[in-house]
Amino acid sequence: MEENEISPFFTIKKIREGDSIQLDQKYIKVRSNTDKVIAIHYKAPIERTIELEMFFEDYNPIERLNYNIGDTGWVGANFRGLIDGKDKSLPVDYDYKILLLEEYKCLSKVELKHVKRSSKFRPNYTIAK
Repeated sequence: MEENEISPFFTIKKIREGDSIQLDQKYIKVRSNTDKVIAIHYKAPIERTIELEMFFEDYNPIERLNYNIGDTGWVGANFRGLIDGKDKSLPVDYDYKILLLEEYKCLSKVELKHVKRSSKFRPNYTIAK
């Protein structure tokens, strides 16, 4: 492969375990929403979708992972789930899965100032005299 060619694979890598899986891009459509959710639609032969299911079998829905589309660079995301898709026009030996990821972004100092508190806990700083 030449240096300027794009790889035909969508690679997902678990950060903690270091495991990775490569999905052929010809079976994938990526959709992004304004609420930072990325849906990866994977319509592939059953044996390939089973590999994807096994990869995320015991993975927590808030775990971090990295993905790389065609060797263009790693992007961080939070895993949100793997669900079954519905498509009646698929061949008999194909399956449809939707991988949900949430874009990972570190908040800037300005954005952190405007984050609403989710806890009402206030530490007691009374100092004994």
